[in-house]
Amino acid sequence: MAAVRVEAVLAAAEEQEAEKRRSITVEKELELEFDLGNLLALDRNPPPAAALRGAGPRREALLQSLARDNTQLLVCRLWELPAERAGGAGGPLVARLPEPAFRLPREKPPPRPRPPTRWEQFARLKGIRRRKKTSLVWDEQAKEWRRRWGYRRAGGDPARAWVAEVPAGADPEEDQFARLRREKRERVARNELNRLRNLARAHRAGSAAPAAPLHPTGHQDRDELRRVARVARVSTASLGRFQPRLPKEPAEPPSRSGGKKRRFEPLLGNLAAERSRQLELLRDMGSKKPVLDITRAVNKQMRQEEAEAAAAHKGKKQSQRGKRGRRQQRPGRSGKKSGARRQQQQKPAGGGAGRRKKA
Repeated sequence: MAAVRVEAVLAAAEEQEAEKRRSITVEKELELEFDLGNLLALDRNPPPAAALRGAGPRREALLQSLARDNTQLLVCRLWELPAERAGGAGGPLVARLPEPAFRLPREKPPPRPRPPTRWEQFARLKGIRRRKKTSLVWDEQAKEWRRRWGYRRAGGDPARAWVAEVPAGADPEEDQFARLRREKRERVARNELNRLRNLARAHRAGSAAPAAPLHPTGHQDRDELRRVARVARVSTASLGRFQPRLPKEPAEPPSRSGGKKRRFEPLLGNLAAERSRQLELLRDMGSKKPVLDITRAVNKQMRQEEAEAAAAHKGKKQSQRGKRGRRQQRPGRSGKKSGARRQQQQKPAGGGAGRRKKA
């Protein structure tokens, strides 16, 4: 009895040890293909067809077992990657993923490229290349590295300097500090106007209906500047609801006719709608019926040809009418001229006879 009990205990211990090893060890006939950059594992092993035919607890158990084993193999591969501590020695352990091997398709279309500004078009036309400048420069006055632009930049703000140099040929009585402040306000206003022009140009390029062009000389009237400011306001994602207003700008609600807020489908949540869209796309790709409506396209082409023929026929009739009018006017003009000449020739003769009678 004692020997039987010892063998049962040893068998139970071996089963427990095997169960522990099975939790991290998975054996497959064919090795899985891994794409660790996308956290993807491809299992080429064929599943048992008999267990997948019926819909029951056996099938669910088999699918759960396959998912568990493949996930375990993927996690084991992740632990083989080089890891590091994020945020210091006490941070979590983070693995460095390699570059993805598979290119996954996009669900949403890629964003449209931004239209170039006037300066970018001019630089491309003249072959001007942009040279990248460092953001820090050495300030000789402060004896330290400072930013090239913005707050506390190198050299300081000339308008805030304690002394200002009077340029040659300037009025010595003019306030140079006021001049510097005025020039700075003009530069800021000019930059803001250029920004509004670029936004309006981008809005016109993206809209279907072409808008009235801006004057390149910089002389815009009040209505045009108001339109540009309205376009720049509604170009944000909130259609200008949270944009600060100008000092004398009227408080009017943003126009909904000028633009439409983009709406995107949620990335997570409605899985049934996403599945139906994907199935419909695959159904259209696999069907032999062409996506293009041939009847509608042919009718559209016929209407276009008829419209072109009617326009050409109308222009031909107008040209013929013009020729007929010119032909009819020529004899009339010549008759009038000849009648006038005859009258001029008869008048002297009649006048002479009258004078003779009087005499």
